Amino acid sequence: MTPRQRADSEAKTFTERARRQQLIDCTIDLISTRGYPATSLSAIAERAGVSKAAVLYHFSSKDNLTREALTQVLDQFGGYVAERVAGAPDPQAAVVAYVHAMIGYQRDHRRQVRVITEMLLDDQGGTRLKTPGSHDTHDRWQTLAGMLTEGQKVGVLREFDARTVALAIGGAIDGVIGHWLAHPDLDLDAAAAELETFTLNAIARRP
Repeated sequence: MTPRQRADSEAKTFTERARRQQLIDCTIDLISTRGYPATSLSAIAERAGVSKAAVLYHFSSKDNLTREALTQVLDQFGGYVAERVAGAPDPQAAVVAYVHAMIGYQRDHRRQVRVITEMLLDDQGGTRLKTPGSHDTHDRWQTLAGMLTEGQKVGVLREFDARTVALAIGGAIDGVIGHWLAHPDLDLDAAAAELETFTLNAIARRP
C-alpha cells in the first residue's frame, strides 16, 4: 500500500467512525425524547441528515444500532462509577462513593437514563423489566457485592449476605431514580444523602 493509499484508508476509517458515532448520538437523542418504539431507522436518518440506506450501511438493523447505543451508554455509566469508586480510601468509603456516583451520573445524564429505561424497562412508567435480570447488565449487583465482600474481609463491614444487600441497595437507587424521572422536582442530592445513611445503616459494623 502506498503512503497515499494508506492515508486515504485511514481517512475513510476516521470518517466512518465519526458517522457511526453521529448515528449513535442521534439514536440516543430520539429514544430519550420520543421513546424506543417511535425511534425508527427513518427518523434516525432524518435526524442525522443521511439516507436510510446510509444508516443500514453502518448498522444492518434498528436492533443493532439501538443495542450499540445502549452499550455505549452503559459503558460510559460504568466508567463514571468505577472512576469514583477507585478514588475511595477504603472499602466502606468505596460503597458510599458507589451510591453517590450512581445517583450523580443519572442526575447529570438524563438523556442516557431515558435510553436505559426505554430499552430495559417497559413503556408504562418504567417499573417492570422487559427481560427479568436485564438490569444486571455489566454485572452491576455482582460488582457491588464484591465491594461489600471486600469490606467484610478487612473487617470494616458487618457480616451479611452480600448478594442480598447489594440487590437491596441497587433497588433503593433504582426506586429513587424511577421516582425522579416521573417527578423531576425530587432533590436528588438530598436523596443521595439519605441513601448514604440507608446504606451505612445496612452495612457498617456496629460497636
